[in-house]
Amino acid sequence: SSTRTRVSFETGIYQLGGVGLFLSSNDIQLGRGEPMKDTARVISRMVDMVMIRTFEQSKIEEFARYSKVPVINGLTDAYHPVQLMADYLTILECGIDNPIVAYVGDGNNLTHSWLMLSAKLGFELRIATPKGYESDATIVAEALEIAKESGAKISFSNDPKEAVAGATVVTTDTWVSMGQEDEKAERLKAFDGYIVDSSLMALAQKDAIFLHCLPAYRDYEVSEEVFEQYADEIFLEAENRLHAQKGVMVWLDQQRRVNN
Repeated sequence: SSTRTRVSFETGIYQLGGVGLFLSSNDIQLGRGEPMKDTARVISRMVDMVMIRTFEQSKIEEFARYSKVPVINGLTDAYHPVQLMADYLTILECGIDNPIVAYVGDGNNLTHSWLMLSAKLGFELRIATPKGYESDATIVAEALEIAKESGAKISFSNDPKEAVAGATVVTTDTWVSMGQEDEKAERLKAFDGYIVDSSLMALAQKDAIFLHCLPAYRDYEVSEEVFEQYADEIFLEAENRLHAQKGVMVWLDQQRRVNN
């Protein structure tokens, strides 16, 4: 299920003059056991582009290997790149040119995407996660290697205050992602003290902003007060999913036409 991903992509496709097809696994033979590589070889002969929102990163990589057209990662368990494009667009629109980003929370797909964005663009990223909930070590190593070229400063801690002090952008994500419902009680206990509230935001720079990819669970990862204080930025961030993804689709379509 999805709110922002589906609505933003389908609206963007329509605004660009295209036609979108929404296909769940129950709508096609994939749900009955047809191999992913066969599904990719069929669908990519009939459409110009594919956006996939799934769980395993390996599935989208397999589809992309066999696809004849561009494939966009709409979300996997490893990355959420289109969200980060919207986030960075929002940061720029808020007048922050060289951000110091503090991420407080779970070392999940969103954190992995922040790592890659920071490493490639060269801005400072500070990540605070509870012990045992750090980002994937392989992805961290890859990001740090890329950061050597860009000069990005990436740091890790188990202290939200340390990460947020002096930051210009503070962000977080849900503590319990899809598929982790059975871990909820354990996770809520582990993330105690990681809520982004007014006292934590007070440590950031005076003109700092708070972002959240949504949906937000108030008084868990973010307080009601902070969420409403930065609601304009948060919902601009949500809107920018539409604009950022339209840019991605236009660029990929241009590349497809050139290569063909």
